Amino acid sequence: MHDHSTDLRETVRERYAAAAVQVTEGGSACCGPQAVEVGDNVGSTLYAADERDTLPAEAVAASLGCGNPTAVADLREGERVLDLGSGGGIDVLLSARSVGPAGKVYGLDMTEEMLALALANQRKAGATNVEFLKGTIEAIPLPADTVDVVISNCVINLSTDKPAVFGEMYRVLAPGGRIGISDVVADDSLTPVQRAERGDHVGCISGALSFAEYRRGLEAAGFTGIELTPAHAVADGMHSAIVRAVKPTIATGTAPAPSVKASPCCG
Repeated sequence: MHDHSTDLRETVRERYAAAAVQVTEGGSACCGPQAVEVGDNVGSTLYAADERDTLPAEAVAASLGCGNPTAVADLREGERVLDLGSGGGIDVLLSARSVGPAGKVYGLDMTEEMLALALANQRKAGATNVEFLKGTIEAIPLPADTVDVVISNCVINLSTDKPAVFGEMYRVLAPGGRIGISDVVADDSLTPVQRAERGDHVGCISGALSFAEYRRGLEAAGFTGIELTPAHAVADGMHSAIVRAVKPTIATGTAPAPSVKASPCCG
């Protein structure tokens, strides 16, 4: 199982590294960078034109997501945000604008080529409240209680250890923090075999959880207020969904026991 998981992760890394190289090399061409994903249900078309037009062209071209998590995360001035699987940086740069100079946005990615592209896009955008980190979403290189919001765009389905991802999101969120995620989610009626028939792992299909599995995973990590809302179809019985949840201010099960008043000695 470990070897299979390692192989899947390397396949994912290779795919996203190739996408980053494609965008980087295209950026030096006469016609500018070409989008690595084109379609109504994937990539930069899911962002409003006024958002796309104010970003570096390479950040837009590198978009491989299935939604726009910055549109559902309700980001506010001064908040600290973490983007899991930040790619070329489109969601990081949009989030940086929303939280302003008093806020901070971290972008986490495991792919050197994507990180290099994201750093170049950060410089072009002039974003000073952004920091990109190298690492995996199963072992986030940040201390506990570091961020107010976790976002992600079509990445969690690619993980081979989703309980670890959910646990890490919970750990790095401050109490009262929240997640606003776009991810591929399967109808509960679809078995893992049926999901695999609709697409491969690196294509963000076969590794997707069902709605019930996603909810159970978030609940097991400690999240409350869980909402999973289908947004649009990506395959038969497979959806790009909006996922929201909250880390309680007081962790579940850790509330102090009620005090018991001692009876007077004399009745």
